Amino acid sequence: MNAGKSTSLLQAAYNYVERGMKVELYTAAFDDRAGVGNIASRIGLDSKAKTYDAETDLYVDTKAGQAIEAIDCILVDEAQFLSEAQVWQLAKVADELRIPVMCYGLRTDFQGKLFPGSAVLLAIADNLREIKTICWCGRKASMVLRLDADGVPIVEGDQVVIGGEDSYVSVCRRHWSEKKPTGE
Repeated sequence: MNAGKSTSLLQAAYNYVERGMKVELYTAAFDDRAGVGNIASRIGLDSKAKTYDAETDLYVDTKAGQAIEAIDCILVDEAQFLSEAQVWQLAKVADELRIPVMCYGLRTDFQGKLFPGSAVLLAIADNLREIKTICWCGRKASMVLRLDADGVPIVEGDQVVIGGEDSYVSVCRRHWSEKKPTGE
């Protein structure tokens, strides 16, 4: 959270487009914070994107798109929401269709557990690049706290609840363990 993942994805897309290349952007269909099928960053950048849900076969979708127009790169936002099968489909896109695939997402949820999509990405990715953000104390933030309406950390619940900066805060592991969202 708040590390600039979507900003980095949109910058990468811009770099491809600037060179006259075709980029396919994907985001989770149920993430409607910026509108369904829209990737938006906190600094005001945004772009339309194709959506994926549990039924989407990203290999089939990419192969069909490639038959119409050459695709030079696939960029996936909110990659933690990919299923294990979809991560393997994207690996097949990279290996068989020879299209670079870059996925941007969170590693763990508010309980410190890996998202299923993230687990497979961590296991099979050719290259991993961490985008860092900082905790309120200045240390590297590697964990996320989910907050209730009063700003109190939530420790149980569904793994996926879509929310913005009012619902989640990035913290270091120490402050995650202490469940301290701020320096108060």
